[in-house]
Amino acid sequence: EGFSRIISTRYAENLDEAGRDYLKRIARATSRMGELIDDLLTFSRIGRSEMQKTSINLRDLLMEALNDIKEETKDRLISWKIGPLPEVEVDRSLMRQALVNLLSNAIKFTSTRTHAHIEVGCESDHPNEHVIFISDDGVGFDPRYTKKLFGVFERLHNDKQFEGTGIGLANVQRIIKRHGGRIWAMGNVDAGATFHFSIPKPEER
Repeated sequence: EGFSRIISTRYAENLDEAGRDYLKRIARATSRMGELIDDLLTFSRIGRSEMQKTSINLRDLLMEALNDIKEETKDRLISWKIGPLPEVEVDRSLMRQALVNLLSNAIKFTSTRTHAHIEVGCESDHPNEHVIFISDDGVGFDPRYTKKLFGVFERLHNDKQFEGTGIGLANVQRIIKRHGGRIWAMGNVDAGATFHFSIPKPEER
């Protein structure tokens, strides 16, 4: 990546159009490989890091996650609907990362919508766990391939349409499972998607 950047800044005028195109391809490929390595390292760390659970207001953590990805929403028209969210016992850093990944997913796959709608809330009829959902009206996915969503390197959309390494949802699943929860998704082609995940309620002391 470094050498291609040097060539681009110092010697681009000596290249013809085809040469400059090859250089751009090298830059894109090395950038993508860097992202892939970073995501794989994150995936590895999630499985090995020590959990430090604390009591956290999930709505506050959601607001922090939204602030982390505010650049992704710039110049986008998105209507947010955020319902009441519970107090949970989670590892703050890991759960924040899970929320960032899920919100980024919703933002990315609604990018074809002029006016996108994303909703975050908590279902109320689960006695032993909190069930959180993040729903969008984006491109959705074919429900026949739902099981592939959380696999490493599994992608249901062309990377020319939507960039990504195919590791984000695998990271989310690993985080939720480490908290003793579960994660699942529902969707249809061009009809949006909803991701649910559960967090066990703490036992009464």
